[in-house]
Amino acid sequence: MDHFNPGFSSWLNAPAHQQWLADEGLRLLAFAKASRLPEGFGNLDERGQLQAGAQAETMNTARMTHSFAMAHIQGLPGFAELVDHGIAALRGPLRDALHGGWFAVAEHRDGNTGKNAYLHAFVALAASSAVVAQRPGAQALLDDAIDIIDTYFWSEEEGAMREFFNRDWREEEAYRGANSNMHATEAFLALADVTEDPRWLVRAQRIVERVIHGHAAANDYLVIEHFDRDWQPLREYNHDNPADGFRPYGTTPGHGFEWARLLLHLEAARVQAGMLTPGWLATDAQKLFEQNCRHGWDVDGAPGIVYTLDWNNKAVVRHRLHWTHAEASAAASALLKRTGDAQYETWYRLFWEFCETHFIDRYDGSWHHELDPQNRPSADIWAGKPDLYHAWQAVLIPRLPLAPSMASALAHVSRSVPV
Repeated sequence: MDHFNPGFSSWLNAPAHQQWLADEGLRLLAFAKASRLPEGFGNLDERGQLQAGAQAETMNTARMTHSFAMAHIQGLPGFAELVDHGIAALRGPLRDALHGGWFAVAEHRDGNTGKNAYLHAFVALAASSAVVAQRPGAQALLDDAIDIIDTYFWSEEEGAMREFFNRDWREEEAYRGANSNMHATEAFLALADVTEDPRWLVRAQRIVERVIHGHAAANDYLVIEHFDRDWQPLREYNHDNPADGFRPYGTTPGHGFEWARLLLHLEAARVQAGMLTPGWLATDAQKLFEQNCRHGWDVDGAPGIVYTLDWNNKAVVRHRLHWTHAEASAAASALLKRTGDAQYETWYRLFWEFCETHFIDRYDGSWHHELDPQNRPSADIWAGKPDLYHAWQAVLIPRLPLAPSMASALAHVSRSVPV
């Protein structure tokens, strides 16, 4: 981690806390190994078992490959083969060999042959981390992912990602999404490090300028998620399906925290690259964090961050999702490192205390992925424990600098450790 010397006692400097984060990471990784399937990685249930009929999915396979690559980079034995397995799946049954790009499920056995920007961002992220991990086949996978993004998804005119195409890329959905562009921003930061090409940082800033500095800023820094093809907000989108796992109605506080962290990573990356860097990146990050804490945390009589809010900032889906709290904690640590402001120390500790008390499952392993409004484990939106990515990154981010991106930062740390 960069030198961090605030004028108060911080958990970020506490050896015991750093060890706690490392130990929790090992526990998460051990649980996730069971997700392996012949064609990639699948969804684990509450006890860490693959359910009958489990299928390899591109989202989980890409996220697991990225996560296992970061474990391997750190020098943790037993993960290289899992990274290789993920690469083989993404270059094999999950890929569309006829038209290019990636299906949601191996051999599109779910009947969906479409191509989603969200999934392709994760493939690019996984490939970039695998390249840093120096695994065979990773560079070819990365080249393929970049080619698909450049050819189909990136819109130079819009300065953002297109959302969804049919299998042969001839038909495009008349929709633009903040979520896919958020994960594209994350992937672009990693691509900038791996390729040493600054165009990825230029693209990341253009996305942020549109989605956050434009639309979110005009909405009191609560992220507008859904847009039409001309980037006009669709405020009633999914009003009748408010708890959708990927496109919920209203605003999503968890994404506000995730964006806040990404803005700080982008700022640090551009400074590190010697690029002109606007001051509003840090200011917007702070305002995103502030507003989503204000409207998302402890707003219904129980602690925790609600899943979604309506346009009057009232809770719609009151469930607490683990990824939201992982991102809130990570954003607090990033803002703490960036500003040295003690308020972020307070939030950082509060979020981890909540996660330890309610999400971290010391009996069956990993984290409960969802809590009901009374903070009891539930499965109304997300069943089981399929996600390693969010919690694993939450225990890594406080131990790393804001730039370079995570896999590259871990490789730098590994190279610099004295022997």
